[in-house]
Amino acid sequence: MKMQKELRKFCPKCKTHTVQAVSTYKKGKDRKGAQGARRHAEDKKGYGGQKFPELKRTAKTTKKVTLRYTCKACQRKTMKQGMRIRKLEIQA
Repeated sequence: MKMQKELRKFCPKCKTHTVQAVSTYKKGKDRKGAQGARRHAEDKKGYGGQKFPELKRTAKTTKKVTLRYTCKACQRKTMKQGMRIRKLEIQA
């Protein structure tokens, strides 16, 4: 899917339609010391192995892309739950 690099969209902070830059959201690196990671490591430790069955093959052929909009006027960033597409191309 092809998408414009900038588009006019409603900004909740400015309370008007403004020009906003479009980018894809990328997840940050997981912290090893986070509570969930520590709990999962504790469950995997010792005999008994993996807590949940490991995924052998994936059922889906596409991933959901989350879009991130940055308002040019106030720099407020808003996210939109993405659509399921094979490839996103942001063009000038």
